[in-house]
Amino acid sequence: MSVEFLVASAIGVMTAAGIYLALRGRTFSVVLGLAMLSYAINAFLFSMGRLVIDQPPIWSADAATYTDPLPQALVLTAIVIAFGMTALVVVLALRAYLETGTDHVDGLPDDGGQHPDAGDEV
Repeated sequence: MSVEFLVASAIGVMTAAGIYLALRGRTFSVVLGLAMLSYAINAFLFSMGRLVIDQPPIWSADAATYTDPLPQALVLTAIVIAFGMTALVVVLALRAYLETGTDHVDGLPDDGGQHPDAGDEV
């Protein structure tokens, strides 16, 4: 079994788990799903960069080969952006929970009844 197959399988499993969690009805699992998808995308971008071991990232006259630093820079930037977006989504989910009293994505209570702010107007 090759390393490429293992990396591709790991990316596929992370993507499938991220999609499954993002489609759940609770906000915490949605946040975890989005984080898992960002991890899968970062691993995909990093694997597409053809990582070369023990080679300099900058070409020079004495170096026979070099590694491309662009995928590493893209993944590092994506990690920072994903961390900031995850923090924002967690704060928004906490605010929604405090306002609605439930952590369902649609804001309805667990028993499937009406929204707590919905009146009985006819």
